[in-house]
Amino acid sequence: MKKCYGPTFRAAQLDLAKCPICRGKAVVKGVFHELACIQCNASGWVSAEAGEALSLEVLVTQLSIRLQAAEHQVELLKREPLMSGPAAQYERNNRRGAGGSNFTGD
Repeated sequence: MKKCYGPTFRAAQLDLAKCPICRGKAVVKGVFHELACIQCNASGWVSAEAGEALSLEVLVTQLSIRLQAAEHQVELLKREPLMSGPAAQYERNNRRGAGGSNFTGD
């Protein structure tokens, strides 16, 4: 690990795992009703290395980092064309026809 003095400039993403007690549901089944899981502070996530609950400040930061990464993945998937294979050739302009128009070879 690199020596560092003072606070870090970026929050590092920690490895999280689903809570083994509640299996990521944040609640455990009681006799008559569901109770908040005390192992993971009712979040469903624990530290993957130690298996301990994270403090609320760290947990909120880690979940925000994961949410932003998931939203970025969704945006990337939205940008990609849905069609692939031979059908995609008919939809895009390959500029091989007369005057730079689409030529499909039919």
